Amino acid sequence: MLFIVNPISGKGRKKSIIARLRKSGYKVVCTEYAGHAEKLAREAAEQIVVAVGGDGTVNEVARGLVGTGKTLGIIPCGSGDGLARHLGISHVFNNAMKTITSGKTSPLDAGTINGRLFFSVCGVGFDAVVSERFAKCGKRGLSTYIKEGLKTWRIYLPEKYKINIDGQDIEHEAIFITVGNSNQWGNGAKITPLADSSDGILDMTIVDGFRAIELPWLAGRLMTGSAHKSRRVHTYRGRNIIIDRSSEGPAHADGDWFEAGQRLKINVIPHALDVLVP
Repeated sequence: MLFIVNPISGKGRKKSIIARLRKSGYKVVCTEYAGHAEKLAREAAEQIVVAVGGDGTVNEVARGLVGTGKTLGIIPCGSGDGLARHLGISHVFNNAMKTITSGKTSPLDAGTINGRLFFSVCGVGFDAVVSERFAKCGKRGLSTYIKEGLKTWRIYLPEKYKINIDGQDIEHEAIFITVGNSNQWGNGAKITPLADSSDGILDMTIVDGFRAIELPWLAGRLMTGSAHKSRRVHTYRGRNIIIDRSSEGPAHADGDWFEAGQRLKINVIPHALDVLVP
């Protein structure tokens, strides 16, 4: 197997992890630039390719493995680690290694948003703007994400969306829309709590505008996996989703923001690759 390490993702556990892996005789390669992990994974001769990092690193490695028949492994050590948490992969290194060496393989769906692959969640609206600000501020970690989120909240207004889900048209004014293959953004915040990453269907959560005083209450719903029970939240499921908005702006795929147009086309790729799980 091959371990691909992003040395700058998340917070600094990488040196000790690299040292332990190499001491055990495993092949380890560190990424050197954005997109390097995808190239390394695609060209790897090994059957099992393990992403060591956060959701961005997992996304890159998984992109490189789609269509190759090789299996994805994950050692989570990023800022959010949404896919790893969804799959039940431990943040304790020894336990994560047990999953790599003696776990089972499970099919993993993928999604695309305007042609970009994602394996956890994608979205538009407030969380996409926060993802952009988080990426540009130069600091990692949950506290930084919360800080940027609170700054954005003070100035952000809901937007009107026209949505088509498998041929069904709906309209919503929303603060954000998240489409999930997994059940969460990361850090245990379950924004699409009923999502199943191997059922060939995407889960969509639409959140209405709400008052700042309601933020702690909504946060509690996210952390307990009950956001879908809120009257502020609307949930749908589908395989092919089109979202139209009034203007261009940021969107995100697995937490990485990108500039997108007014129309977003989101589709599922059932069983795009296999992943090692406990």
